[in-house]
Amino acid sequence: MKKERPFNILGVQQIAIGAPDKNLLLDFWTGLLGIKKVGNYESAAENVNEDICQIGHGAFAVELDLMEPLDSELRPRVDTPPLNHIGLWVDDLQTAYESLINQGVRMAPGGIRKGASGHDVCFIHPKGNDEFPNSALGVLVELVQAPDSVIDAHSSLSKG
Repeated sequence: MKKERPFNILGVQQIAIGAPDKNLLLDFWTGLLGIKKVGNYESAAENVNEDICQIGHGAFAVELDLMEPLDSELRPRVDTPPLNHIGLWVDDLQTAYESLINQGVRMAPGGIRKGASGHDVCFIHPKGNDEFPNSALGVLVELVQAPDSVIDAHSSLSKG
């Protein structure tokens, strides 16, 4: 049974992979597979140094974040588990955030904030708890506010 919801997931925005040394990830993803590196992001608050790569082109290009912790003694550990999180474009982040909380989804601390890609983001906690029992069963999910170009492209393709 399909449930109506006040927001839509439009596509994959990013896949984030971590390792103790991101140069090993770069060797594989950019060296062996030829994926293009397009930027870098570092945040002491998030304990992360990441190289941002891009797969594909246009509105639905997927960001591949290759991450290492700035300090392996601190949390969060962006290299554990290696598949750190998946990011999904959403057409209305604020509505999605409120709707999911109302449905018992546990959100990670920090609420809605500016992400590494410059878009507003929030995270679904990988584990539920007594108060918020719904989760993605071990997977950290990032919801990313889609820019108009992605919303328009999705709308155009879905009519097609």
